Amino acid sequence: MSAVAVRFAPSPTGRLHVGNARGALLNWLFARKAGGSFLLRLDDTDTGRSTEEFARGIEDDLRWLGLDWDRFAKQSDRFALYAEAAEKLRKSGRLYPAYETPEELELRRKIQLSQRRPPVYDRAALKLTDADRAKLEAEGRRPVWRFKLEHNRTAWDDLIHGHVEIDMASLSDPVLLRSDGYPLYTLSSVVDDGDLGITHVIRGEDHVTNTAAQIQLFEALGYAVPTFGHFSLLLDAEGGGLSKRLGSLSLADLRAQGIEPMALNSLLARLGSADPVEPKQSLQELVAGFDLTRFSRAPARLDPHELETLNARILHELPFATVRDRLPAGAGEDFWLAVRGNLATVGDAADWWTVVQGDITPVIEDEKVVQAAIETLPPEPWDATTWKGWSQAVAAKAGVKGRALFHPLRLALTGRDKGPEMAPLLPLIGRERALKRLRGV
Repeated sequence: MSAVAVRFAPSPTGRLHVGNARGALLNWLFARKAGGSFLLRLDDTDTGRSTEEFARGIEDDLRWLGLDWDRFAKQSDRFALYAEAAEKLRKSGRLYPAYETPEELELRRKIQLSQRRPPVYDRAALKLTDADRAKLEAEGRRPVWRFKLEHNRTAWDDLIHGHVEIDMASLSDPVLLRSDGYPLYTLSSVVDDGDLGITHVIRGEDHVTNTAAQIQLFEALGYAVPTFGHFSLLLDAEGGGLSKRLGSLSLADLRAQGIEPMALNSLLARLGSADPVEPKQSLQELVAGFDLTRFSRAPARLDPHELETLNARILHELPFATVRDRLPAGAGEDFWLAVRGNLATVGDAADWWTVVQGDITPVIEDEKVVQAAIETLPPEPWDATTWKGWSQAVAAKAGVKGRALFHPLRLALTGRDKGPEMAPLLPLIGRERALKRLRGV
């Protein structure tokens, strides 16, 4: 049996969104779990909308997620292969010209529906004679080229859906070539998957019906038919379609909002499966627990609040080395360990750096407590034990305890009524700055 080979095939007509990312991640995890290869293929045959900028953006988004690829291909480099495949289908009688205009096809669909018949292409083009075709072309018509399906029951064992059978008579013969000879997705994708040795095609369930026609196309072209797996589509938290909101869920936007790549990976790797969503610090941890057969056909719901919560949980465990370059200048490991448990994003650390090292407006809530704090403020050097001894001294001198003690001290020293524990913050603030703030300056 050949080694597992999967692909992720986005079109460079925009940046990746969470739906794309889920497909890329599931394919990548499947390949890595099986010790196989992951191909990045840019489906850039839509020359009117595909751009180099979007292509680079897709690669940047995948690198941000940590999803490396073993092979790379662009459909725009492979037109000769598609033309060769089309010619093979013509010679075998499986590709035929059809001359109907879009308006004519729409009229036929309406008639079929009015007669309570499925709106399937009626293969009228197969009844045309050479003279008929010559006359139509003399009128200026140029045909599209349709793949003639075999009207049997095409079946496969889906990794997620189980056994699937499609009555091929219920489907229209798909168009493989436009009237200008340009290859469409069904042809180019099958040719690439077959030529590049893709063993498993893992994609959204909106492709289930397409798969039946593509299986016949693989067979007609003499390619090995890959194994298919169709995962459920993403819905929003309320169960509605996510497609209208994908613009706000692009990877570029999530990155700008401070979402960590492993927060998104941790969520997308489990959404729609029987396994709980858990924060993971590395892709290797996700690989170890990945099992595509545990995914169900039920729609998966993406809750932005769950992503934000997961992001915070991941931040609270991130080591200093992974965020060093994203912290304010001068911020060290002691600062990161002190504040990370209170952050929603790494960017929030800048606010706390100002609290410990910058100018703030102290809040004097209880002058008696603050005065006692000034009088008992110990000399430096300070460490993580200083806060406990000092606050006990303040408590004894001011005759207060609990919130009446700690809240006024926190407000005076940080200007905030809540935040990270004061024990590690106090040495970062330092005696000179602490004394100034206690005096309300």
